[in-house]
Amino acid sequence: MSEFKHLYEDFKPEHYKIFVDVNRDTKTFSGEVSVTGQALVTDLAFHQKDLVISSVLVDGVSVPFTQDAENETVNFSIAAAGKITFDFSYTAALTDNMTGIYPSYYEVDGVKKQLVGTQFETHFARQAFPSIDEPEAKATFDLAVKFDEKDGETIIANMPEISNVDGVHTFDTTVKMSSYLLAFVFGDLQSKLAETKNGTKVGVFATKAHKPAALDFPLDVAVRVIEFYEDYFKVKYPLPHSWHIGLPDFSAGAMENWGAITYREVALLADPDNSTLESRQYVALVVAHELAHQWFGDLVTMQWWDDLWLNESFANMMEYVAVDGIEPDWHIWEQFSVAEATLALNRDAIDGVQSVHVAVNHPDEINTLFDGAIVYAKGARLMVMLRKWLGDTDFSAGLHAYFEAHQYGNTVGNDLWEALSATSGRDVSAFMTSWLEQPGYPVLRVSVENNELVLRQEQFFTGEGKDQGRLWQIPLNTNWTGLPDVLSEAEIRLPDFDKLAAANAGKPLLFNAENAAHYLVKYSDELSESVLSDIQKFDAITKVQLIQSALKLAEGGLSDYAELVKLLAQLDNESSNVVNIAMSQAFNALKVFIDENTASEKQFQQFVGQVFAKQYTRLGWEKIAGESFNDEQLRALPIKWEVYAENPDALSKSADLFAKHASDIHSIPADIRPVVIKNQIVTQETDALVKAYFAAYATTTDQTFQRELNLAVSSTKKPETVDYIIAQYRNTDLVKPQDLRFWFASLISRDFSQAKAFDWIRDNWDWVQEKLGGDMASGDFIKIIGGQFDTPEKLAAFTTFTDVFKDEPAFKRLVEMAKTQITSKIALLATQKEKVVQAIAKVVEV
Repeated sequence: MSEFKHLYEDFKPEHYKIFVDVNRDTKTFSGEVSVTGQALVTDLAFHQKDLVISSVLVDGVSVPFTQDAENETVNFSIAAAGKITFDFSYTAALTDNMTGIYPSYYEVDGVKKQLVGTQFETHFARQAFPSIDEPEAKATFDLAVKFDEKDGETIIANMPEISNVDGVHTFDTTVKMSSYLLAFVFGDLQSKLAETKNGTKVGVFATKAHKPAALDFPLDVAVRVIEFYEDYFKVKYPLPHSWHIGLPDFSAGAMENWGAITYREVALLADPDNSTLESRQYVALVVAHELAHQWFGDLVTMQWWDDLWLNESFANMMEYVAVDGIEPDWHIWEQFSVAEATLALNRDAIDGVQSVHVAVNHPDEINTLFDGAIVYAKGARLMVMLRKWLGDTDFSAGLHAYFEAHQYGNTVGNDLWEALSATSGRDVSAFMTSWLEQPGYPVLRVSVENNELVLRQEQFFTGEGKDQGRLWQIPLNTNWTGLPDVLSEAEIRLPDFDKLAAANAGKPLLFNAENAAHYLVKYSDELSESVLSDIQKFDAITKVQLIQSALKLAEGGLSDYAELVKLLAQLDNESSNVVNIAMSQAFNALKVFIDENTASEKQFQQFVGQVFAKQYTRLGWEKIAGESFNDEQLRALPIKWEVYAENPDALSKSADLFAKHASDIHSIPADIRPVVIKNQIVTQETDALVKAYFAAYATTTDQTFQRELNLAVSSTKKPETVDYIIAQYRNTDLVKPQDLRFWFASLISRDFSQAKAFDWIRDNWDWVQEKLGGDMASGDFIKIIGGQFDTPEKLAAFTTFTDVFKDEPAFKRLVEMAKTQITSKIALLATQKEKVVQAIAKVVEV
């Protein structure tokens, strides 16, 4: 591979005029592109990938050219630098891996149909037209599209359509933007439209396979979120419309194309008759995330991919700010603590993890940046931490100044810090640099020694980790007065602890209030006892934080698992949904130490049955008129654990519900449906039942229901069913490539089916790369294996499998981190398994 070069250094595009003619039958398209801009040198290169270019014109004159497949460029020379117009003519194939211009397949009433759409992020616009395909190379775009149009079909793009002559759909000139934000979709679409109070047209589009009412909820959310952001940012939404389009085939969750956002259907549409509050919250968060990008990412864009966090960390934080603003009764920030915080704490504790800001030296490395646990979850947590440290007023004012100064341009991270520093009067860069530039996070050790309160920080690791003496600017966020705002040293000692305690009325000393900063707290035994003895009085997020800390500290060897077990036993009457989610996460972590079909599993089942019994009895199986959002969301979780615990009442009710809805299992109430259909497989599996689940999977348009069916059927106890499931993995008419990783994860997570699932991925890796290798999704298979393997033999098999591609830029870090994870779990099981079993036996006996 030759040395990587930014093509924007040589040519600065100003305007593109693009025409593409798409033929769905032949899966090909032809294109003509005219690009005007400033050439700074005479030897030029434009990005292209898999295009068959027939001619290159320079100011109307044909010039010789070459195509470089390895570096994805078309190369040619010009007589002199200056303002020039280039014209390219070419043909290409539609892709089949959900990048560039690609078909998206679905059925309506048994008839197979397809949409055609685009996915140009990160660097896939070059698969659609020759371009300077880099974020900094902003330009305006005139787009025209012709396709094999049928009656009733629709085409939409970033800007409004201004003409349709002889089947050529021409769209208005875009604002100045990066190439990866251009988008269009065409096919047989239905839509629902609305308008914001400032006059922006808002629309939700989907295939006609869905109920029209499924578009209502996202439309309402989109309108209200745009209005919220306009008020919060004090910058008007800059385009005439905001289209939201559900695509049947889509690799990521959603994509922030300016004015034409594309989504997985599960991330946009909401079943009006039988959906859970959780699924609707997910839709609201994704819509709010993508709309945040319309300002932060589209209006103002990172200069290069090493500042991807500028886009994603910010949007991941703002989705919660916006949803909390429009639906305060949801208490969505509680969800942040069990979703984003948990993801970040888990992955960021592995030695070798990337930092939030990381250098990108080649395009093949770009997709490795899209680590949901780091750039998204950890980055969002850091932005939450910064917002709390500055206060919302100064934070919002700083964002307004940032947008005003850099709109339609590109920035680096320090530009944001300068704007926030100016409005807050605080040194934001000094505060944030240690968090963004360093991987990992600290544990704050708190103890009392000789009447001094001692605060120490050190890097926290799960498994082996090399301590490099990293220090962070830790916001203490304490509930006591008289303590510092930030800990920046390795250790500080504060005198007169007894006086501090007296001044704070003897209340338990807590740090990291609201779980708003990215670190753990390890209290000394005496201080920990003071905290935990009062745990029932704390708010839900504090309880979540204490559970998370107990779990992670045990995983990192800084405390004993018996402490976690003891803490969970105390929470046997906890009514908060998010606390129960955190408890459930902890129980799933403990389950790793429990072998199936053993006496220790019986004790574990008894333990969870005891802990969740009171909430199971309180909530029952049916919704209660007037119940809170909290109770509506919580109900399914104690039911799930009581079914696992083989509670006779729970098993009986589950079986009765299945029988009642056997002719239409989709009609089972959505919140408890996953438990019921899984339990039926576990307790009453037959070949006919498995086939019925697959038939339901093939015919439903509800992707949430599909995931439930996947998890249910993968709970099989029959080897022949495992074989049948795996035989469907390459049946793309049934298992869409975008969903393959979910199917793979559900089998490889069980000892019963793990070996067969691994054999499949090892034997079919090239095919997986063909279907998913163009996007970030294929790396997920490596992460999934790293999170599940737990013996030296499995580590050796994984090493042999990945040796072939371990040094490729797209996989190098993922493979090394997976090996670290596996090694750590081997050591953890060796040292802690028996202790966990004994701790559970002890609380069960009591």
